[in-house]
Amino acid sequence: MLRFVAGRDDLLNSRFALSPIVELESLLRKLYFRRGQLPAEWSARVRPAFERLRAETPLDAVLALQGAGYGPAFVVQPPSSMTQTIDDDLAALRATPLAQARHEIEECLGHRPATDERVLAILRDRAVTSILADAMAAAWQELVAPDWPALRAVLERDVVHRGGLLSSGGWSAAFAGLHKRLRWHDGVIELQRDLGGEYDLGGAGMLLVPSVYVWPKIAAYTEPPWPKTLVYPARGTGALWEPGAGTPPDALASLLGRTRARLLVALSDPASTTQLAQSLSLAPGAVGDHLAVLRNAGLVTRARSGRSVLYRRTPLGDALAGGAGG
Repeated sequence: MLRFVAGRDDLLNSRFALSPIVELESLLRKLYFRRGQLPAEWSARVRPAFERLRAETPLDAVLALQGAGYGPAFVVQPPSSMTQTIDDDLAALRATPLAQARHEIEECLGHRPATDERVLAILRDRAVTSILADAMAAAWQELVAPDWPALRAVLERDVVHRGGLLSSGGWSAAFAGLHKRLRWHDGVIELQRDLGGEYDLGGAGMLLVPSVYVWPKIAAYTEPPWPKTLVYPARGTGALWEPGAGTPPDALASLLGRTRARLLVALSDPASTTQLAQSLSLAPGAVGDHLAVLRNAGLVTRARSGRSVLYRRTPLGDALAGGAGG
């Protein structure tokens, strides 16, 4: 059992953030270990590039540090904000002190020793952080960058959903349903996992990072100097991976038109025009026009949230989408 003890200041300082490099590492783990669920169409699309990257770049040095329940945190550092970019992630990796990198490399190799001399030469190189950053940069461009707008839309919608729970019911509500192995009670966050221990958040709070590719698992950062972090599966991952998910039945499509019906079904959680356009592969202008029709019909409403305008279904919209199986 893994336990995080939280005080009042921890509740004030806990926050959400997004991480492009977490998505990349989680995908690499799925492709490398061939475990976990990855849609066949996605796997067929990215696996040839993955194998080519292994042959042409130092990617195997990154993969050699991966294992069940552990990995190199200096390669995949916790993000700092909701606006984190892959350039931010790679810059942090390159700036890692050599002593920290070597410490984590030795820990990872202690779990699963590497035998490939090419890999070992890279991991012993004084420029190891730059070499691994170059490998991750190449992997990002090939494997994740084309899908990042859609992935980011899913992650942002998850945070909007969790933020709504937080404002209405506090952190206990925000943690509810985060993962089946996670629970919050009496100021303690408990995660059922083989590697246990108890950690006091010490007023710094918990960093919560939604992820598509980590699904269906959950990951945690516990060791210094990294902030205590939970990487949890984002809501809506199944709909993203299954093209048929969220497709309205013919009756609803006949009533509203197929695109408007898709939008209504997709609004199971509040979303912006941009997020809907990215997740449904539609033009933002067309989405805006269809949302205006749905709003005039009393099926959706809109409200500003920070810099975004979020649309959500009305009770009538819920009834139509729910009755249609949405």
